[in-house]
Amino acid sequence: MTLSSLKEPASAEFVIDRAIVWNPEEGSRLYSMGYFGQPVGIRKPKSAVFDKPLELSLLECVYLIREGLLIVHDPQSKAELSADDIMQYGKNLADDFSDRLIVYTHLRKRGYILRPGLKFGTDFAVYEKGPGKDHAPLLVHVIPQRKGVVPLDIVRAGRLATSVRKKFIIATVKEDEEIEYYSFVWHKP
Repeated sequence: MTLSSLKEPASAEFVIDRAIVWNPEEGSRLYSMGYFGQPVGIRKPKSAVFDKPLELSLLECVYLIREGLLIVHDPQSKAELSADDIMQYGKNLADDFSDRLIVYTHLRKRGYILRPGLKFGTDFAVYEKGPGKDHAPLLVHVIPQRKGVVPLDIVRAGRLATSVRKKFIIATVKEDEEIEYYSFVWHKP
């Protein structure tokens, strides 16, 4: 199923730092189009069809709203939230939200599947086919160029990536929103 195959945008409700697609059919369609979100209460879905609500991150919300695939409503006012509204919530929660969104969007537009990389201590685990179909060959950590990279972080990241057999990539976002990717390979002399 492709992104354009969703006839009408899915409807979600904004909840603190995420959105919930309460209709399982709409949630299943979004999930099947690129592993968007996480079905509530299902840690590793075996199928793209499920009977649970779908939880979407703020990054996914902004991306899907911009693609015309999602409408998010404020539960109190019932007003539709724009991608900019969700962006502002994200920026209030994390200084690097905009940079992570830029990298998320760039990689999604190139056909990659991005899942949270929290268990690896990074921003994204990046798949070529999707969870359950292949292992994520890449770990991507976003660092705004204005912050710079700390050498100890590179060593930690390289060791982690090597121990889980993944390529570690640092994505830096420049002021003009251009992205530079740096790949690190752990070398044993």
